[in-house]
Amino acid sequence: MPKRNSLWANIDWVTVSIFLIMVFLGWINIYSSVFNQEHQSIFDTTQRYGKQLIWIGAALVIGFLILVIESNFYVFFSYIIYGVIIFLLFLVLFAGSVINAQKGWFMFGSIGFQPSEFSKFATGLALANYLNTHGFKHEKFKTIAIVTAIILVPAILILFQNDTGSALVYLSFVLVLYREGLSGVVLFFGSLLILLFVLALILPNVVLSIVMLVFGLIAFYAVNTRYKQFLKIPVIYASCILLFFVVNLAIGSVFELADVLTVASIVGTVVFLGYSYLRKIKNYITIGLIFLGSVLFTVSVDFAFYNILGEHQQSRINELLGIHSDPLGAGYNVNQSKIAIGSGGFLGKGFLEGTQTKFNFVPEQDTDFIFCTVGEEWGFVGSVVVIGLFMLLFYRLIWLAERQRSGFSRIYGYSVAVILFFHFLVNIGMTIGIMPVIGIPLPFFSYGGSSLWAFTILLFIFLRLDASRLDKLV
Repeated sequence: MPKRNSLWANIDWVTVSIFLIMVFLGWINIYSSVFNQEHQSIFDTTQRYGKQLIWIGAALVIGFLILVIESNFYVFFSYIIYGVIIFLLFLVLFAGSVINAQKGWFMFGSIGFQPSEFSKFATGLALANYLNTHGFKHEKFKTIAIVTAIILVPAILILFQNDTGSALVYLSFVLVLYREGLSGVVLFFGSLLILLFVLALILPNVVLSIVMLVFGLIAFYAVNTRYKQFLKIPVIYASCILLFFVVNLAIGSVFELADVLTVASIVGTVVFLGYSYLRKIKNYITIGLIFLGSVLFTVSVDFAFYNILGEHQQSRINELLGIHSDPLGAGYNVNQSKIAIGSGGFLGKGFLEGTQTKFNFVPEQDTDFIFCTVGEEWGFVGSVVVIGLFMLLFYRLIWLAERQRSGFSRIYGYSVAVILFFHFLVNIGMTIGIMPVIGIPLPFFSYGGSSLWAFTILLFIFLRLDASRLDKLV
C-alpha cells in the first residue's frame, strides 16, 4: 500500500525510468542522424542534437514542476486549460507562421511553439473531467454531443492548419470511450468505414457498386431467411436499376454506369425502407439504414479525398495502396526508409555508421523518420529494444490506469496510453511502409521541443495523478 503523505515514494519510478531511457536513446539517435563532422560535440547547441539537449533539460524541469503541483490543480483547471489551448489553436490560424505547409506555429525568434502538440493532453483532461462528472451515457444524445465536441473541436481546428496527421490522432480517443462503455458495435462500424474508404479508392466505381449490392442482399437475407419475403428486395432494386438505366439511355447516356447503379441503390434503399417501415420489419430497417449510410459514405469519399487532403497526402495514400507508384516522388521517403532499415540487418551497421543516414537519403530523418536511424545503425536487435520499451510503457500505463480509484485519473490515464500508442503505431508503420506518411513524431525520440514538452506534460500529469491515487480528487 502506498503511503498517503509521501509523494516521491508514490511516484511510479518504473515509468519515469522508461521515459528517461527513451529520451536518452532519442537524443543519441538524433545526434547520429544529423551528425556533422565539423561539429562533433553532442553538446554543440548550434546543431540540432545540442538544441535537443536543451529541450530535454527543459522537459525534465517541466516534469518536476508537474509532480510538485497539487493533483487537484489538474482537475480544477482542466476546462480552463482546454479553453486556452482551443483559443491558441484558433489564433494560430490568423497569427501563426507556416512551416512545412502547415500554419500551426507561433514563432518567437528562432524558437517555435506548436499549440496542436499541447492540445492532446488538454483534450484528455477535459474529456476526463466531463466523463467523470457526468458519466458516459451513450444512449443520451446530449452526452454524445458534448463528448464529440470536446474531441472534434481541436481536431477540426488542427485540420484547418493543414496538419491532417495531428488531427487524426484524435480518433484514438474512441478507445477511451470504449473503455468507458461505448459499444463495440461503434468500433465495428468505424472499421467498416475505413474499409469502405480504402475500397472506394482501389476499386472501380462500377465494381464497388456491384460488390456493395451483393453484400447488402446477403445481409438482408441473413436477418430474414423467408424466401418469399426476401425476393421482394432484389425485385425492388432491379426495378430501380432498370428504370434509371432506361432513363439514362433515353437522355443520351449522360451518366456513367457507376452513377446509375449508385443512384438506383440509394432510391431503391429509400423505397425499401418505406416498405419495411409500413410492414414494421425492424431488422430490415436497421440493415437498410446501414446500407444507405455505406453508399452515401462511398459517394463522399472522392470529395473528401480530393478536397480535404492535400496533394502530397493523396499521393502518399495512393502510393501506400499501390494505386500509383512514384518511387522518386511521393514514395521516395518510404522507399529510402525501408532501404535504411533493411540494410541494418540483425545487429546494425553501428553507431554513426549508417550510410543512408550520413548521405541524407532519408528526408526528415531526425523527426518523422527517426526510426530508420534506429533500424540502420542498431539493426533488428535495436529495433526490437525500442519497440519493446514502447510495449512496456503501454502495459505500464494501462496497469496504472486500472488501479486508479478516481474516474478522472483512470480516463486521463487511458487518454495518455492511446495518444502515445497512436503516435507509435503510425510513426513506425509509415517508416516501414504499412501506414501512410502523415507526419507525426515518434514520442520521446523525434527532434523537437514542442512535441517533447507536450509528451512530457501528457505523461507526467498522469504520474502525478497516480501518485495521489489514494487521495480524494475534487
